[in-house]
Amino acid sequence: MSEFHFYHPIEVRYGDLDPQGHVNNSRYLTYMEQARIQYIHQLGLWEGDSFMDIGIILADVHITFLAPIQFKQVVRVGVHTVKMGIKSITMEYQLEDAHSLAELARGSSVVVAYDYRNSQTIPIPERWRQVISQFEGALLAPASHSGS
Repeated sequence: MSEFHFYHPIEVRYGDLDPQGHVNNSRYLTYMEQARIQYIHQLGLWEGDSFMDIGIILADVHITFLAPIQFKQVVRVGVHTVKMGIKSITMEYQLEDAHSLAELARGSSVVVAYDYRNSQTIPIPERWRQVISQFEGALLAPASHSGS
C-alpha cells in the first residue's frame, strides 16, 4: 500500500456488530465510504451542500479482510489517491487500529466523475486533478486519452 496523508477516525457502534460480536464485513465498506467522503470534503472538492454536488459515483471496490474489528476498538481509515484517468480515480484504503497501527483491512475503489443532475459521467475537473496531485505529492495526470 502507498503512503497515506489522510486518516479519518471511525467510531465502532454497537449496531455495526454481527452475531459473532465483531464488526460485520459490510461495515468495512461503509467505513471506507465515510473516509472517502471526508477526504473529498477536507480537500475542498465537494462544492455545494447537496449530495447531488458530490461529483463522483462508485464504480468498483475491493476489500481484503485481515483481522476482525471489535466493539469499542479505536479505528482509523487511511485514504490515498493513486491514479487518475480521464474520468476515473483509483483510491486505496487502509483500516487500522488507531493505537497499535495494526492493519485490519485494506481496499481499493474506482470512482467516476459524475454529473448527478444530468445522469452522466464527466471528465475529472482540472481543479480536482490539481488539488489531489498537490495533496498527494505526485502528478496524477491521465496517461492516455482512452476514456478511463
